[in-house]
Amino acid sequence: MQFGRTYEEFEVGAVYKHWPGKTVTEYDDHLFCLLTMNHHPLHMDSNYAEKTTDFGKNVVVGNYIYSLLLGMSVPDVSGKAIANLEIESLKHVAPTFHGDTIYGETTVLDKTPSRSKSDRGIVYVETKGYKQDGTLVCVFRRKVMVPTETYIKERGGEQPGRPELTAPAEKKTEK
Repeated sequence: MQFGRTYEEFEVGAVYKHWPGKTVTEYDDHLFCLLTMNHHPLHMDSNYAEKTTDFGKNVVVGNYIYSLLLGMSVPDVSGKAIANLEIESLKHVAPTFHGDTIYGETTVLDKTPSRSKSDRGIVYVETKGYKQDGTLVCVFRRKVMVPTETYIKERGGEQPGRPELTAPAEKKTEK
């Protein structure tokens, strides 16, 4: 399985469809809210959401959806990244609810070689998230610094520091 790409492997206009999707549970939403100290009742209190909002039910916190899509894109986009440089824009287009399944895809908008170091480049991408019915829920654009093939080779290959697996010694049996 490929995990990220080098600068040379990105093509402007390429679209990466991230797989698999993720069904968002109430637990996922509440845990993310608790971890990030977001205690807005729209996300945490079903009675409040039912009685006082236009939606009539809890809305999944948007930053969880963004984080989920960012994570989904790692194997296709930033698995080899040197750095995420910038989130240029982030738009929450439609609400997500508990039980919705999120799917993502990323389009390569542009790529430019680094001006200061020849062993890396900047890739500009747009990631979109959709619900199971095709509704667009989130869009963001970011710039990612990725290595060239030279960078990877000079640092020991694809997975430097990963130990080589050896077969376990055969057990001696006594008779």
